[in-house]
Amino acid sequence: MMAKNPSRLISAGALLARRLCTAASATEPEEVVAQAASRSMKQPRLYRRLSALGATGGSAADTLNEYVNEGKVVTKRELTTCIKELRKYHKFQHALEIMEWMENRKIFFTYADYASRLDLLSKTKGLAAAEDYFNNLSPSAKTRATYGSLLNCYCKENMEEKALALFQEMDGMNFASTYLAYNNIMSLFIRLGKPEKVPPLVDEMKKRSISPDTFTYNIWMQSYARLNDIDGAERVLEELTRENKDKVNWTTYSNLAVVYVKARLFEKAKLALKKLEEEMGSHDRQAYHFLISLYAGTNDLNEVNRVWNSLKSAFPKTINMSYLIMFKALVNLNDVGGFDICFEEWKSSCSSFDVRIANIAISAFLGWGMIKDAESTLHEAVKRSSGPFFTALDLFMAHYLKDRKIDMALRYMEEAASEVKNNEWQPAPKRVTAFLKYFEEEKDVESAEKFCKILKNFGGLDSNAYQLLLQTYVAAGRTAPDAEEDEGR
Repeated sequence: MMAKNPSRLISAGALLARRLCTAASATEPEEVVAQAASRSMKQPRLYRRLSALGATGGSAADTLNEYVNEGKVVTKRELTTCIKELRKYHKFQHALEIMEWMENRKIFFTYADYASRLDLLSKTKGLAAAEDYFNNLSPSAKTRATYGSLLNCYCKENMEEKALALFQEMDGMNFASTYLAYNNIMSLFIRLGKPEKVPPLVDEMKKRSISPDTFTYNIWMQSYARLNDIDGAERVLEELTRENKDKVNWTTYSNLAVVYVKARLFEKAKLALKKLEEEMGSHDRQAYHFLISLYAGTNDLNEVNRVWNSLKSAFPKTINMSYLIMFKALVNLNDVGGFDICFEEWKSSCSSFDVRIANIAISAFLGWGMIKDAESTLHEAVKRSSGPFFTALDLFMAHYLKDRKIDMALRYMEEAASEVKNNEWQPAPKRVTAFLKYFEEEKDVESAEKFCKILKNFGGLDSNAYQLLLQTYVAAGRTAPDAEEDEGR
């Protein structure tokens, strides 16, 4: 339902009330829900209980204890499968709790288990906790697997110095003689913007007779793309198809297509995407997602729609992530009508109202000048999801700032600030500057003070904002309160 009054905002109380009302009906991540009907008879009963913890609350340890107390047997293999599935859906805390339960029960850990536990600690408790765990392992447990897991943690956190030092240590123990260790370092260099360091590492692998895997070739290809060396990327593909054809898969061609799209070589990109389709399986959801995004990158709406229809035919349920990919493609292609049809389809069929999709829709509607649709989407999101909503509110704030409707922008900022806990959100510095520059131009000291008070409430009042506030006092011919106090002493 369209908002009748564009200036009417959702109160913090309404948001809180909605959050309380929806908490009990929260669902699992959409992909789990989508697959539940087709595999419920095959899926272990234990995993179904553990996977539901995100919605029902409680701990994995309590769930496992209840399961055992019911007289059911839990095997190591079943627990390992549960951990793998939970990690797949980013339920890292519950996966870690299972491993802690296993340790308390003295269930035997393999070297791979130690490595998995270290990785989960890094994801849930931070890198320091992972380092402490590694340092306290027995010498026999400090294997290629656990060293590799710690190296992966360093690389994910872009800690170049620590990663390279550990790599050298691993090399001294012959633990770096696999493609996994090299892939981690090469990925680190790509993330750090040092693609020129990747090809020499590939040469080093070849000299040491370390066979590259598909990912090695993909990251090598990416390095040449970052260096704007299209010929280099094509030489990688030629070598791969000539010497290691068995390692060619759809990701090979998706990487090549990315190279071509960035270089705006759209015809070559489309040829690579046709090869991608030949290599992918008919039920590989991620491959469909890449096709949609990359065809959008070539500005080919017809191909985007063709792949989208194929995806929907291939799966009994279209998950939120698939809609998310499609909505981004339609926005990039500026297909207002197609977006509107697809968005209505999603709203009527989704079992979980994903606030990320609502944010994409709000951003798109605001960009297209469809303000009432944007407002309607926010209201529906509040009714059907538990948030958080500060990103959506920030989008409205940015829109009204751009239109210089400062009262509206400020009200949305206040609403967003009331949503924030633990510094989850702060307005971008450019937004803060835009607000305060406007107040300076209007010589509006009262609004500037009100704005800075909001910033201060969640730690956003930095030296730059304070300086801009002082400039507002100067523009208005007024003395800042601190200066007035100094004069009175």
